[in-house]
Amino acid sequence: MGGRAQMGKRIAEIGFNPGGGVINWFPGHMAAATRAIRDRLRLADLVIEVRDARIPLSSANEDLQSLLSCKRRIIALNKKDMANPNIMHRWVQHFESCKQDCLSMNAHLKSSVSQLLALVELKLKEVISREPTLLVMVVGVPNVGKSSLINSIHQIANSRFPVQEKIKCATVGPLPGVTQDIAGYKIANRPSIYVLDTPGVLVPSIPDIETGLKLALTGAVKDSVVGEERIAQYLLAILNSRRTPLHWDRLGNERMRTAPEFDGRNKNIFADSIPKRRRQLNVSDSDALYIEDLVREVQRTLYLTFKDFEGNLEEEGELESLIDAQLTALRKSFRIPSHRACDEARTMVSKKLLTLFRTGKLGPFILDNLPNSS
Repeated sequence: MGGRAQMGKRIAEIGFNPGGGVINWFPGHMAAATRAIRDRLRLADLVIEVRDARIPLSSANEDLQSLLSCKRRIIALNKKDMANPNIMHRWVQHFESCKQDCLSMNAHLKSSVSQLLALVELKLKEVISREPTLLVMVVGVPNVGKSSLINSIHQIANSRFPVQEKIKCATVGPLPGVTQDIAGYKIANRPSIYVLDTPGVLVPSIPDIETGLKLALTGAVKDSVVGEERIAQYLLAILNSRRTPLHWDRLGNERMRTAPEFDGRNKNIFADSIPKRRRQLNVSDSDALYIEDLVREVQRTLYLTFKDFEGNLEEEGELESLIDAQLTALRKSFRIPSHRACDEARTMVSKKLLTLFRTGKLGPFILDNLPNSS
């Protein structure tokens, strides 16, 4: 793992001004939010900690891990549809080997959320005899899918119990005997199990630039904190260091060979069958491309620039040159008008590239490295 860790650290630090000072990842109110979470966690009989399946470690809050580990907890690796399925099961095994309940899931799929709730009920069985009402709390760093999960739980709860009962009073705050009504969704009876309807927002732990950039790339940190171009440069550094454009080339050729009706008009190495329902993405005021066509064009551009690159990816300056050339080449792929100023055009390219990554269009990825992996 040492080599990978060093590579990741080097990639993260490319292009940073050493004299630029410390990045203020979370300005303002975050300390107060963390204190509020500690108070609310005392209420919970079980905690669902939602993490981004693309960054299973980086999307955790290290400061609260000691508190969370003392409670019944399930780590839900959400957005598994955007994570590399060839590695995802190894992450689940990793957490289970640490005596931590874990499952990968998609908060938008009822079947996936139902599987999570079944595990919740199973883990709470041991306290059924003692408590008439049990509370489950959903926590996680920003943009891991907490609200989507709670919305899905709400739908399932309404189907199980059309008339939702209010939670009986629960003790809140540091003073004994102080109670207030708490809103939640009933998911089980005998005992009554409620999922609190407001998730707890954890402050990500950012010990280094690499972790911060992973969080920014997946949307847990606002783009304005780092800048879209810097995040896009980090994404391209990862893609190039992993030689992902070569994988896209092989994948494109495989799709061509297995396409049922291939003809000579489709000689593009990224040729692919086009789904019947295609969503349009406006890439400029005057032009709209089908998203699948756009993705193939972007992948093709990154493949060709990577193939023509004769430098050494291990050399920071040469990798920077490749990334710079790719950002320039992508202006054409994204149909950025030529009259746009260079800085403005690079920002537009960066935003569109990040959108493709964050919506899973560039493929499934896991950015963290498995502990103890070579």
